[in-house]
Amino acid sequence: MLETVDTIDIKQLLGKRIKELRVQRGYTQEYLSEKIGIGQRNLSKIECGNNFVTAETLSKLLKVLNIEAKELFDFKHKQDKEGLKQELLQAIIHETVDIELLYKFYSTIK
Repeated sequence: MLETVDTIDIKQLLGKRIKELRVQRGYTQEYLSEKIGIGQRNLSKIECGNNFVTAETLSKLLKVLNIEAKELFDFKHKQDKEGLKQELLQAIIHETVDIELLYKFYSTIK
């Protein structure tokens, strides 16, 4: 189940998400911090959830990571397996996904 903002510090969620996106792109902290104009130590504190980004830094992050704000603040990936399963089942039941395509994907990974 997705934890609510009341139970998890938004700084920690955002920091983890920034790190996740940075690592996906193969960027080091040194590289990303240089590109967004902050110190590597400051980026480390942001990724650890100890500091929060300024609006200016946030804007630069979006540009350098080549993402929209909604992608940066998408914490759905933190759902547990049961939540993910329910979301998939609902999409299949309500036919909001291409079932044939979903099955093809499933059959290639099973």
